[in-house]
Amino acid sequence: MKKTLLYSLLLVLFVFINNGCKKNNNINITPGSKFITTVDRTLVQDAIPSTHDTITDPEHFAKNGYGTWHYGPGVPIQRRTDLMPSGYDPLPVTNGINLLRFFTITDIHLTDKESPVQGMYFAREVGQGGIGMLAPLMCYTTQVFNAAVNTINDIHNVDPFDLGLAIGDEGNSSGQYIELRWFIDIMDGQLITPSSGTQPAGVNVPYQQPFQAVGLNKAIPWYAAVGNHDHFWEGSKRVTDKIRHALLGDSIIRVGDIINDPNAMNENTISVGTYDCSGPYPKVIGCGLVADLGPIPTVSPDPNRRALSLTDWVNEFSHTTSSPVGHGFIESDPANVFGACYSFIPKANLPLKIIVLDDTQNPDEAPYQEGVYGHGELDGGRYEWLIAQLRAGQNANQLMIISAHVPIGVVSSVNPFAWEPTPSYQSEASLIDTLKSYSNLILWVAGHRHLNNITALSSNTPGHPENGFWEVETKSIREFPEQFRTFDIVRNSDNSISIIAIDVDANIPEGSQAAIGRSYAIASNQIYGLVGQPLETGSVSYNAELMKQLSPAMKETIKNYVPVK
Repeated sequence: MKKTLLYSLLLVLFVFINNGCKKNNNINITPGSKFITTVDRTLVQDAIPSTHDTITDPEHFAKNGYGTWHYGPGVPIQRRTDLMPSGYDPLPVTNGINLLRFFTITDIHLTDKESPVQGMYFAREVGQGGIGMLAPLMCYTTQVFNAAVNTINDIHNVDPFDLGLAIGDEGNSSGQYIELRWFIDIMDGQLITPSSGTQPAGVNVPYQQPFQAVGLNKAIPWYAAVGNHDHFWEGSKRVTDKIRHALLGDSIIRVGDIINDPNAMNENTISVGTYDCSGPYPKVIGCGLVADLGPIPTVSPDPNRRALSLTDWVNEFSHTTSSPVGHGFIESDPANVFGACYSFIPKANLPLKIIVLDDTQNPDEAPYQEGVYGHGELDGGRYEWLIAQLRAGQNANQLMIISAHVPIGVVSSVNPFAWEPTPSYQSEASLIDTLKSYSNLILWVAGHRHLNNITALSSNTPGHPENGFWEVETKSIREFPEQFRTFDIVRNSDNSISIIAIDVDANIPEGSQAAIGRSYAIASNQIYGLVGQPLETGSVSYNAELMKQLSPAMKETIKNYVPVK
């Protein structure tokens, strides 16, 4: 009798454990794995029966088949030797000492969805880019980001990070104070009120309710970079006095056809629209041609919507409870800081320097593309500062990593807002050739395009494969599948370097506000046609071990490195 009862209990326990390892597609996670990444499994949005343009009707997303997903197979780590010497055999090479471990998170786009200065009216005109102008996922950006930070903490508890890099577009538009404070306060673990203006009395809307952010583990120092959305309206237009005034008022801003006429900002024929978030589903109001709308609703004003100058944006990072003070924008050596650019040494005994670069456009100069400031450039002394940093790192025999929002050397047809030449600067090709002259540059990390692409920028010099570097992009945390990346810089048994880059999906609890945000993000992807461009891995995720040859001097420098416990 006792044996029968024991066997029954063991059977129940087995079924419980076995089912606990499965969901949707019944993909099993290997027991004892350190933590779940896209190497183990991926998140795949479900197919939809047909397409309906219902982006303004989230209440009926589920009815139309939008917003669901399932687990798919993982994406193996692909070992790439593009930068290694011809004939190089990686098979006998083993990974040795881990030099540096960090994460990148980018294009968070924390959004003041109740702001009177939006781009909703123009969302359909810009195609897939409209997801950042009009999509109900905008109502859940704080909750989704908080879930991602919690996931980072979970990983850190098992395999600690040395640091984190936020690579720009922390906010969504105009450098709004409230969006930047949400970012810093979520990282700091503060109480977050994910709404703006005065909320109607007696209204209890779950996604508008304050919540306690988990905060990044205090043992992880984090560093920030600026993105185009952090100081341009909708990431591509100058913040004019008209925009600054409208942000602080109660009237939805009116403009002209700014998509087709860059000089139409001062016209008043179009009301751009905003969200009324007083109900369970966000409702678009005040969006259309002024002549057709009749009375246009007003909004509750909020002084915290004010637009920050780039200098004020940088200075705000000094108001924080996490480390380091200033999050990179304040360094002990003033020579390491130039505007929104800085460099730092993450480990005192490690010959490695990280260069954080502002490569967004200068609002004081004419844009390369008329009326659009969403590209990358280096001018106003930033190029000279970068070269001085690279030269100093090379002379000091330091490995170097560049962290910048806009990538270089990528196919611009994938996203038109990539790097472009400007009248005040040299060509992108010239920049890349210059970077290749510094053999200690191993990696450029970037965001901006909301992709997980990996690009090998190979040496131009025969016989010197060390004169090449890798570029790794990280997908937006705002859009499904809400990913960030982990990086491990490893010294190999032959004193080459491996950069192990892995995509991680935010762990979002079922039934949470962040889970609703994920569902809306999937629906938005489906409606806008952002099904995800498969990479060579067959997925939107890309996990890789990227090998890099070092110069003889650098090999000698790192061969005896022993990490300090």
